[in-house]
Amino acid sequence: MKVELLEGGTFWLSESPSVPGSMSWGAAAPCIATWATFQLKGIEPPGFSFQIVNTNMDEFSPRARRRSALLTWQHIASLPPSLPVVYCGGFNTQKESTTGRFLLGRSREHGVVGDMRDTWPNARVRKNHSLIHTYHGFKGDKQGALEFFKLILRALCLCWDRQTQDLHVDWILFRGRSLIPVLCEVVNDNIDGNYPSSHYPIFSEFMLPRSVRLLEPPPTQEENPVAV
Repeated sequence: MKVELLEGGTFWLSESPSVPGSMSWGAAAPCIATWATFQLKGIEPPGFSFQIVNTNMDEFSPRARRRSALLTWQHIASLPPSLPVVYCGGFNTQKESTTGRFLLGRSREHGVVGDMRDTWPNARVRKNHSLIHTYHGFKGDKQGALEFFKLILRALCLCWDRQTQDLHVDWILFRGRSLIPVLCEVVNDNIDGNYPSSHYPIFSEFMLPRSVRLLEPPPTQEENPVAV
């Protein structure tokens, strides 16, 4: 399936990003969000579009992350309700934080509430659900005895269901009834124990609505040989 880029852009998640030495609400460095609207090609009926918003929030300041979440949500809320949105990236906080609770519609920020959904618990299939941390510091699965103890303590205190809950700091959120997550995976690929990032990526697949169908490609000469 092919997609066509319709439009895209970038916006700052900082109060004064153009001022040298400025911080984004107490953050270590200014952060940005990028967005792009795509349209599927080769489908019937034509015109199915969606937008992807990507970000990397501040690592140290909870206040900066809350304000960044509010700014990105204001962008998403300004879009037509019929446009599906996938909001992904490194949020550098867990979903039970103020930032996560706001985006998932569980708390208010400046009088508004987000209404995103989390792909991980909503996917029909989850892979590598035992990797409860997406941040691993280039250590891979070897998180150490202290992290293992924290996990056991949290599980005992919260009666934690490891199948659906997590401590991921990298998320794929979505909005729109036309997107149905069918697969979500914590990707832990490596080469001889060497990882390309200190975070595990999150991968997700969505099923399109039944009203959208692929057009049959035109037959090729190889597929339909002519007898002579």
